[in-house]
Amino acid sequence: MTLFAPPILKTSAPTPRVRKRRAVGRPVTRTEELRLQIADDIVRGRLAPGTALEEVDIAKRYGVSRTPVREALRDLAASGLVEARPHRSALVAQPSLERLRGMFDVMAELEALCAGLCAVNMTPAERAGLETIHAELADLTRRGDEGSYTVLNERFHTTLYAGSHNDYLTELTLATRARLQPFRRAQFRTLGRLARSYEEHDRVVTAILRGDKAEAAQAMRSHILTVEDAYERYAETV
Repeated sequence: MTLFAPPILKTSAPTPRVRKRRAVGRPVTRTEELRLQIADDIVRGRLAPGTALEEVDIAKRYGVSRTPVREALRDLAASGLVEARPHRSALVAQPSLERLRGMFDVMAELEALCAGLCAVNMTPAERAGLETIHAELADLTRRGDEGSYTVLNERFHTTLYAGSHNDYLTELTLATRARLQPFRRAQFRTLGRLARSYEEHDRVVTAILRGDKAEAAQAMRSHILTVEDAYERYAETV
């Protein structure tokens, strides 16, 4: 299975300019929005593996200045989507399926550990906050609002990292999540994935509120591995 579509010919159709979306929670910065736009274009095959990413050309393509381009490419290099080259233009990378699966396996274990610790370490206020986010995700699921769900989904997971009350674990989990973020976002383009994601979250939240450490960990592990499967199904269609 190939992760990306074969190189595509350039067309005269311009790439839409980057526009800030009204996010749920904190505002999305221009650099974050640009990073996600470029990542989506790479994952969708619009920017083929091996494509040179000239800062001037990228700035013109997305209608931004060179400063956010430089920052976005640096972040994308950390995710493995872009290959940074000293004194030369960055290239669109092509992470292998084996590497991605390895990263998802690690992510599943890190998030499982976070969820298990949440079941025993979260304060009443943190549990209430988690329930509020979960209820908001339910509303977004009913409305089919993929964009807002994607943003709030990140907040849901970040809340669980903080709720583990283990700073080093949180640091490792956030770093791994940053590398996988574009691939995790792509899952929501598969039919019915929004509702299934919410159902998987529900099992995690229920276990945490019961204080069931083992079940919370298992539910989260299963959730992340399902995210991997959803991404691979999506990758077959692009």
